[in-house]
Amino acid sequence: MMCSFEQPGNRKVCWENRVDRSGLKGKSFEISKQLVWEAYRRVAANKGAAGVDGQSVEEFEGDLRNNLYRIWNRMSSGTHFPPPVKAVEIPKPDGGVRVLGVPTVADRIAQTVVAMTLESRTERIFHPDSYGYRPKRSALDAIDMCRRRCWRKNRVLDLDIQQFFDSVDHDLMIKAVQANTTEKWVVLYVKRWLTAPLQRPDGTLVERDRGTPQGSAVSPVLANMFMHYAFDMFMVREFPAVEFERCADDAVVHCTSEQQARRVWAALAKRMEQVGLRLHPDKTRIVFCKNGRRPGTYPVTAFTFLGYTFGPRAARDKHGKVFLSFNPAVSPPALKAMGARVRRWRLHRCVTLSLNELVDMINPIVAGWMNYYGRFYRSRLYALLYRINNYLMRWARMKFKRLKSYKRFRKWWNGLIDREPGLFKHWVWVRGF
Repeated sequence: MMCSFEQPGNRKVCWENRVDRSGLKGKSFEISKQLVWEAYRRVAANKGAAGVDGQSVEEFEGDLRNNLYRIWNRMSSGTHFPPPVKAVEIPKPDGGVRVLGVPTVADRIAQTVVAMTLESRTERIFHPDSYGYRPKRSALDAIDMCRRRCWRKNRVLDLDIQQFFDSVDHDLMIKAVQANTTEKWVVLYVKRWLTAPLQRPDGTLVERDRGTPQGSAVSPVLANMFMHYAFDMFMVREFPAVEFERCADDAVVHCTSEQQARRVWAALAKRMEQVGLRLHPDKTRIVFCKNGRRPGTYPVTAFTFLGYTFGPRAARDKHGKVFLSFNPAVSPPALKAMGARVRRWRLHRCVTLSLNELVDMINPIVAGWMNYYGRFYRSRLYALLYRINNYLMRWARMKFKRLKSYKRFRKWWNGLIDREPGLFKHWVWVRGF
């Protein structure tokens, strides 16, 4: 018996040493059970929706030992065939929809096994300015570096790759995988996942000969690997002095002049066509990083990157003097999406909930907004946080009849803040209306 694994709640999971029955010699590939266990832990921590089989993570854990053994056994035998990927449409902040692919829980674990195997190699070769889906790197790191480089260089080439996740060339992707692993089973399963059909909400299946669905566990490392060769290494080879930040398929290139930006643009447009991709003709553009030291009139002086809009904004120096800088702040589409979510909460009508239940409902979400969109120019979030307080005021005056009087309400509100100043996460920044 193998009893070295634990699942949440400190319950032991003992895998029977079933290898004795079939023998490792009978397996096509050598994949450790420990790797499958670590993959499960990642998937369980991320939770996520059920796939086409309707099985949730909790249901999968109902027979955890046998389910994990089944994944290991099939992967080791070369007989893991991915079921269709569930297609889920997510509205975009600027209109349209993004189609996410949701694999089954078992397939997510199998994909994570492959992703972890590839990451052990690719992390050593990826470019330092590649930030997406990598350990110890985040989108906020990319935004901070972008901000600093915009202060140094006055032009930005704002890149938009049209439908990247729907357009990736499968043959080139497989070549990238083969260049980074000697494990035949990794290549085998990547091929199967790339061609696994999408299942639409009406049950129809869509066959795929290009692209990799967003939402799958293996897509992030595959996307990074593809763009490493298609973009990062191309820039290093052709424009070694030009700096950039890239997060998956979203990239910003910093140039010293419009002429240089146009040269890079033309070269990248040709490069993307070579690898089966296309720069969006309307969304790719050259932006002037306007500030107080760069006067003049230019057609485009702002761009959006990873949910932040960069543009000329008022700032203060260390002496308190106001000057014009080029800084990021939460983008209008992101702010609109957050405002829409606050409206959907209808906090003022949740009179059956207690104050602590309201706290549990909104704090995790608002804290996430503050941690991400409040890192730079956080004052742009204040109006949204004031609105939440307004909803809370309406909730209190509807729930407690004695607070109909504004004077009594104000006394109750101030007393609550004095007693529990950190009750709502956003009170750290905004406590008024």
